[in-house]
Amino acid sequence: MLKIATVLFENFELLDVFGPLEIFGLLPEHFSIHLVAEKQGYVASAQGPRSVVDHVFDDGDSYDVLLVPGGQGTRSQINNRLLLDWLKNQAESAQFVTSVCTGSALLAKSGLLNGHKATTNKRAYNWVKSQSQHVNWIAEARWVEDGKFFTSSGVSAGIDMSLGLIQHVLGKKVAEQVADWAEYEWHSDSSWDPFAKRNGLI
Repeated sequence: MLKIATVLFENFELLDVFGPLEIFGLLPEHFSIHLVAEKQGYVASAQGPRSVVDHVFDDGDSYDVLLVPGGQGTRSQINNRLLLDWLKNQAESAQFVTSVCTGSALLAKSGLLNGHKATTNKRAYNWVKSQSQHVNWIAEARWVEDGKFFTSSGVSAGIDMSLGLIQHVLGKKVAEQVADWAEYEWHSDSSWDPFAKRNGLI
């Protein structure tokens, strides 16, 4: 059983969170899901709907998987030292550290991605890249796997990355079964990325 901490902050992107959680949630015998934020209560998404927090940073819990979403909120969180320090501390013991969309900007700013390959939303690529010059940013990728770090491109790419993590942990057959359960056409080739060209990155 892998315990997932999904980090919430004001103006997170809905699908960045609930796309992957739908996928992991289809395997409740392997993954337990938790919403974690700086403070207790409700956290509003960029689209409006709010989510109730399960745990806060000060609880002292540890997690096996970190899931960091993107969204407009990353712009205000990029200098949130409490959040960045929590990510860095949790990542020391976590088996996997993942991000969707501009969530990789927070991982980069915390220093966690130093020396690693990573990607992000292609429409925000240059802004995310500016958060750290010590990351090997990959412009053309649906998601990037480098050791325990899994980073994905924009929004819906988080679903593909989550299936990639399931493949890594439980095998391709299980990942394909989960995609089938969700009636989702999985882009299992992590290098598939038409959006890099559309946004002038290649």
